Amino acid sequence: MVDLLIPGPEGKIEAKYSHNKNNQSPIAIILHPDPSRGGTMNTKIVFKLYKIFVTNGFSTIRFNFRGVGKSEGIYDNGEGELSDAASVLDWLQQYNTNSKICWVVGFSFGAWVAMQLLMRRPEINGFISVSPPANIRDFSFLAPCPSSGLIVHGDKDNIASFDSTKILAEKLQKQKKVDIKFKPIKGADHFYENYANEFTQIVDQYIKENIN
Repeated sequence: MVDLLIPGPEGKIEAKYSHNKNNQSPIAIILHPDPSRGGTMNTKIVFKLYKIFVTNGFSTIRFNFRGVGKSEGIYDNGEGELSDAASVLDWLQQYNTNSKICWVVGFSFGAWVAMQLLMRRPEINGFISVSPPANIRDFSFLAPCPSSGLIVHGDKDNIASFDSTKILAEKLQKQKKVDIKFKPIKGADHFYENYANEFTQIVDQYIKENIN
């Protein structure tokens, strides 16, 4: 794993990157929760996702949105953070020009930004959306959702509404040409405290089944 400072729209973006030596390895970019609520690239679930993707052979990057850690700029409630993510994805692609598989992964606020990035970048062909805040943020832009993917949500989440995400997932599942898997974790809160093993197993299994 290497520490990086990547040029972004508001200055440097702090990132951590793990490179797979296979020059055709898939790539993944991981987006963290709401900076205004203390979310960073070191949030436990973000770090866990990062490790799962590295273990599965992805060249994987996680980064701090503007105004977090060493990343320059100030919180922009989503719009600027989307630009940050696009810059980091540009960097990732420049270093992995032979990669044909590109996944975007986000947790909470990061899931909302990740899905917007998915809509703008046709080369992204997979996603994992963890606890998307469908009750707080507008996900109606997913019309249609351009890629198959996985949505994970704890049914005891008191930050991002489980019911709102279930409705969103059911709506996306009706769309043709994409396969949206929805995996509820019974008893889990927003941060999957005490459910880390089950969470890891679901994500790991989904990657293994969909990477070939």
